[in-house]
Amino acid sequence: MSHGRRLSPRAVCLSRDLFHFVSELSCTLENAEFPAYCFMMDYTVSMFLNTLTPKFYVALTGTSSLISGLILIFEWWYFRKYGTSFIEQVSVSHLRPLLGGVDNNSSNNSNSSNGDSDSNRQSVSECKVWRNPLNLFRGAEYNRYTWVTGREPLTYYDMNLSAQDHQTFFTCDSDHLRPADAIMQKAWRERNPQARISAAHEALEINECATAYILLAEEEATTIAEAEKLFKQALKAGDGCYRRSQQLQHHGSQYEAQHRRDTNVLVYIKRRLAMCARRLGRTREAVKMMRDLMKEFPLLSMFNIHENLLEALLELQAYADVQAVLAKYDDISLPKSATICYTAALLKARAVSDKFSPEAASRRGLSTAEMNAVEAIHRAVEFNPHVPKYLLEMKSLILPPEHILKRGDSEAIAYAFFHLAHWKRVEGALNLLHCTWEGTFRMIPYPLEKGHLFYPYPICTETADRELLPSFHEVSVYPKKELPFFILFTAGLCSFTAMLALLTHQFPELMGVFAKAMIDIFCSAEFRDWNCKSIFMRVEDELDIPPAPQSQHFQN
Repeated sequence: MSHGRRLSPRAVCLSRDLFHFVSELSCTLENAEFPAYCFMMDYTVSMFLNTLTPKFYVALTGTSSLISGLILIFEWWYFRKYGTSFIEQVSVSHLRPLLGGVDNNSSNNSNSSNGDSDSNRQSVSECKVWRNPLNLFRGAEYNRYTWVTGREPLTYYDMNLSAQDHQTFFTCDSDHLRPADAIMQKAWRERNPQARISAAHEALEINECATAYILLAEEEATTIAEAEKLFKQALKAGDGCYRRSQQLQHHGSQYEAQHRRDTNVLVYIKRRLAMCARRLGRTREAVKMMRDLMKEFPLLSMFNIHENLLEALLELQAYADVQAVLAKYDDISLPKSATICYTAALLKARAVSDKFSPEAASRRGLSTAEMNAVEAIHRAVEFNPHVPKYLLEMKSLILPPEHILKRGDSEAIAYAFFHLAHWKRVEGALNLLHCTWEGTFRMIPYPLEKGHLFYPYPICTETADRELLPSFHEVSVYPKKELPFFILFTAGLCSFTAMLALLTHQFPELMGVFAKAMIDIFCSAEFRDWNCKSIFMRVEDELDIPPAPQSQHFQN
């Protein structure tokens, strides 16, 4: 190293104060021994390090800061989009097996208890995707949204699930015996909407096909009135097929499957006709159609027609009838839904919400009716914690998907989309919800491990909801995830390198001397004998700084 390098007066003043303090501190560390490793460096490398200029260190720290900042931005974007760290995911998926990591399917996991397998089965069952009982019409509602906004409200995964449902409900093995049904069997498998519509028209040219009318009502009709007209034509054709197959259902398995298909078609048509009446303002007519349908086909609970009925009764403000429906379906042996739990909470909140005051409740305590309402809200929030943010308009609503995940964000959107108006209609109900819903989380501090009234909250909801909901919607995550380690690490690395870049830019000569001194010590053969004081002695010698007087505090 060259000696006697002169710095600016400002740099000399700052460096003198710094090294006077450090030299005093290093006196206390004279006897400290540090583990050392010897690195052999040849003459060429030493000459290369000595010829580095301050501009090199400015470029080095600036480039490091830029790269770490880009990594931080990408990690943050990936975490917000997919809910996990990209670096962590790559490390676990690709690097861990290469480094000899244990596979999840190895023999170590074969000793897991039966309780773990039962919890896994429970998690899979809770993450089952359900058909949305209040799903909109594609042509009359979803497509109109696309025309206005240019956004697709349905994901490919959601539409693919609908195609599978249509094939399950509207086809059977004997369809190839009837030309129109054979065409529709292929139409339900088509991905192109125009191809499906063309196939439906082709089937209608052969004969009156109920499933062809259904497809046109769902996808081609641009208004609810047009869809209702097509569904009425489908009802006429479907009712005739149902009656004929009903007489032949016991003649063999083929006829039994055909009757099952015709039953599904008829129930679907009547339910959609009731929904058309509800959309067009004929709510009482819709309620009658739903009640008749539930009486005629009491075993077909897969369509969840009672949820359509609850929404229509709330629109009529027939709260006694709503309570009667809840008494039948809000049973411990039946699967729950956000509609069941939050409607029960709304009815109990309605009894006390108009006179509820947080200040008065804190002074006198909660009455029995208020306690029942709060417990009902806590029960509903535990089942689906995403709903309150939509009801309280803390999060923007989007069009509900055609399929929902119970206890997930998709179910919360589907519920709030239709029931927000009913909560607003009950005076004080949203105020009571606002004051009490967050208290639920104190009862379930570890919702993924143990619930209070329900099973632990399933882990898979976030992944399934990201598949069901469009990309422009920010999926609600519960419980809220902490930032991954690699985001915090890259943030710290970016900040540290940015600070080094700034110091190097402001004091290039001083930082260059520091860097050369550190490199020289760590790369020299003297590394085995070094201590803290030797670093600063080298820098003092490089900068030609006067020695500091020894402080009384550090004297022996």
